[in-house]
Amino acid sequence: MDDERDWLAERFEAHGTHLRAVAYRMLGSLTEADDAVQEAWIRLSRSDTSGVQNLGGWLTTVVARVCLDMLRSRRSRQEEPLDGHLPEPIEASAAATVDDDPADHSVLADSVGSALLVVLDLLGPAERLAFVLHDMFDMPFDEIAPIVDRSPAAARQLASRARRRVRGSAPVPDADVGRQREVVDAFLAAARNGDFEALVAVLDPDIVLRADVGTVRAGGSREVHGARAVAEQALTFARLAEFAQPALVNGAPGFVVAPRGRPYAVVGFTVAHGKIIEMDVFADPERVRRLDLTVLDD
Repeated sequence: MDDERDWLAERFEAHGTHLRAVAYRMLGSLTEADDAVQEAWIRLSRSDTSGVQNLGGWLTTVVARVCLDMLRSRRSRQEEPLDGHLPEPIEASAAATVDDDPADHSVLADSVGSALLVVLDLLGPAERLAFVLHDMFDMPFDEIAPIVDRSPAAARQLASRARRRVRGSAPVPDADVGRQREVVDAFLAAARNGDFEALVAVLDPDIVLRADVGTVRAGGSREVHGARAVAEQALTFARLAEFAQPALVNGAPGFVVAPRGRPYAVVGFTVAHGKIIEMDVFADPERVRRLDLTVLDD
């Protein structure tokens, strides 16, 4: 029995990175993604899979169903994305524990910028599932349909609607990551120097700043719109800028604020046409403590 369980665990582990990537894109949270994958293991260990020819597909379907239930539970509690929290960032070369494989995080972060995760949070649960499974993981609609209890044609329509919303809402960042880094560095230098006009110069006039400070700090989650308003916010926290160190946030240049070496906030940027068009300030103390973001050399 132990040998059989060990064999099953090895087979499950072989699919672990893929399953976590699916769950992360579905949920926007590493913690919840891990919970979904763990639930898939529990269901696998209790099921007779002797007749299952494609275990990876079977497990992906299980994880998708678990994630769909979790998304529907969020919706039933009437949680709005910014009333709850921003999607949890992950850094491509970071490892949550010493046992994690950094390559796993590369798979998670690939093509999942913070801006896209925010847009995905605006989709209905079934739309998000259809879009993620088809557009990100190439799952055919005849396999998606039973998960959302729709016909393949209806599942295709769900993904199509989601795709239109994503294309209409998710900004496309500049392809040159080095140039993005230069813009982010210019922002950080201006913040450190308290230079209001220099801050405005690197911000798109219609920039959106989203801040998630959790329930501990006053104000909760909020949005700020416009270059001058965002620059004013940046100057408010200028004293913390000296503790900011460059980092990759979901594969894009950003920084980690760590006074006395203790992580305080993670800031992600979306840079398009040489300007910062979106900023995500992730400063929920409880969740920041669970992150381990690799800092880049200056």
